[in-house]
Amino acid sequence: MDISLTDARLYAEDELVPLSALQHILFCERQCALIHIEGLWAENRLTTEGRHLHERADSGESESRGPVRTARSLPLRSLRLGLAGRADVVEFRYDGSVLTAAIPIEYKRGREKMDDSDRVQLCAQALCLEEMLGIPVPVGALFYATPRRRADVLFDEPLRRITEDTVIRLHALLDSGITLRVPRQPKCDGCSLFELCMPDVTATSISASAWSARAVTASLARSVDPSSENL
Repeated sequence: MDISLTDARLYAEDELVPLSALQHILFCERQCALIHIEGLWAENRLTTEGRHLHERADSGESESRGPVRTARSLPLRSLRLGLAGRADVVEFRYDGSVLTAAIPIEYKRGREKMDDSDRVQLCAQALCLEEMLGIPVPVGALFYATPRRRADVLFDEPLRRITEDTVIRLHALLDSGITLRVPRQPKCDGCSLFELCMPDVTATSISASAWSARAVTASLARSVDPSSENL
């Protein structure tokens, strides 16, 4: 069945889930479940660098220069999407007293990613702004710490569709309450939850019955050869 958000009910305030979870589910569904279902978190060098990069944006300071007002750490929400969070920066542009544009800007550590995770998170912010302000938000920007470059992002129909599909996946995962087991991948090594996730153990596809049979066999082997306990 093709699920759409177009005719979906509006979410209540206490049903809203973090915007940041969109990046987590695109990176790894298990990581997303560990954070947003089981409430686990751990820092590593990469998350610490990202947190430091966001410190100025998180200050909440705003400034105005001519027709442009820059708001930092701006609260966002969408009752249609069931999302809430904060935009690092939003540039509001005015023609006199009339708001003509809102441009969300997200700060990211490292370089531009090959996948859509950063663009989806930014697009979700744009969808929140459209719902809150009642104006189109056609473009935003991602600022990468390496090499300190701002990349414009067009919120075209394909990106909007990917974003809404990801929102549907996210709500389905969180509603299920299930922490999935996923294959071990090279990207696991850089995940801050590596020690909590234990991918080398949890990623195994062995069934419970096969695990029990293996345990029984090992136990029998030790009873026949006690020295095997030290193997």
